[in-house]
Amino acid sequence: MNGITNTRAYPIGQMSRETGVNIETIRYYERIGLMPKPDRTAGGNRQYNHDQLKRLFFIRRARGLGFALDEIRGLFEMADRQDYSCSEVHDLTVDHLASVRDKIANLKKLENMLSDMVSQCSRGDVPECPILDALFEVD
Repeated sequence: MNGITNTRAYPIGQMSRETGVNIETIRYYERIGLMPKPDRTAGGNRQYNHDQLKRLFFIRRARGLGFALDEIRGLFEMADRQDYSCSEVHDLTVDHLASVRDKIANLKKLENMLSDMVSQCSRGDVPECPILDALFEVD
């Protein structure tokens, strides 16, 4: 084993299996600077360390909570700075929560509109369809 790799090194396939993040997505995160470039073996294979594994778990969890990549970048900038305040993280999270609540409200409106359209349809054989009629309506 050469000096670049060690027992704490994870090849990209193992990173993918450990975190559930697709290999191409991991490469994408590297390209956009969300993940730091890993060390490489003499053969050119990526070798990630434990901190990079934790960072990828962080990204996956944050994405699962609906954080945008720019929001995650902001969280990393705070954490990497190591002089952030919990208040800064709180403010970013509160903003994200407001965005999620807006999306939920819009989805509820969408649900109500679709429900109304479906309830007006008799599923009959007539050439008119209230669902299509509603979609063709001019506001």
